[in-house]
Amino acid sequence: MSDLNIAIFGSSGSIGNALSIEYAENNKVNKIFAFSRNNNSNLIHKKIIKKKVNYLDENSLEIAAKDIECKLDMIIVASGALDNPEKSIKNLSADKFIKMFEANTLPTALISKYFLPLLYKDRITKFTALSARVGSIEDNQLGGWYSYRASKAALNMILKNLSIEQRRLNPNSIIFGLHPGTVDTPLSQPFQKQGKEYFTPEFAAKKLKYVIESKTTNDNGKIFAWDNKLIPS
Repeated sequence: MSDLNIAIFGSSGSIGNALSIEYAENNKVNKIFAFSRNNNSNLIHKKIIKKKVNYLDENSLEIAAKDIECKLDMIIVASGALDNPEKSIKNLSADKFIKMFEANTLPTALISKYFLPLLYKDRITKFTALSARVGSIEDNQLGGWYSYRASKAALNMILKNLSIEQRRLNPNSIIFGLHPGTVDTPLSQPFQKQGKEYFTPEFAAKKLKYVIESKTTNDNGKIFAWDNKLIPS
């Protein structure tokens, strides 16, 4: 398929920025709508149309969706945050819990509300959001990080729900989550260990693009890591 139109949310972040550039250099892509909370002035490419939006403001999202005058083939949500994760339940606070859900869960839910209707209904479409391995309940062996884990686990459930609902509208719809691995970004820097190697955003973008392109309708509702391995729910 060629002449693809893609919307990428979180394009001012390290991974979202790298994904925008990676797709812009793909000759099958027609337009990239690069959404961010700021103007994201460093993204300059003839295929990239920069747009500003507030992910938690439904009026802002509704206006942004109406401003897209074409159908979309793909939506990527690459926003998120990690702030001083709790080592113990004693460190949990209501403010932190709400903050993590506002950063990691609600944006995907609200973006889907206004942008899923823009996806084609008569051909393969893909909607994906950056999740995290620590959002897996089955894979949790260490505990801790209460609010971050919970926000990503909730995100995974939202993606599962969306995958079921959207399939009713388009049997060729594919909705799934992505774990990018540990990438050298401002989000991960406070938790990086000396002597350990971390992915560059550019490397992560290439890996994620491969995973995205490999997904079929059999992968609907699932979560995949950067190496294309299935992550348990």
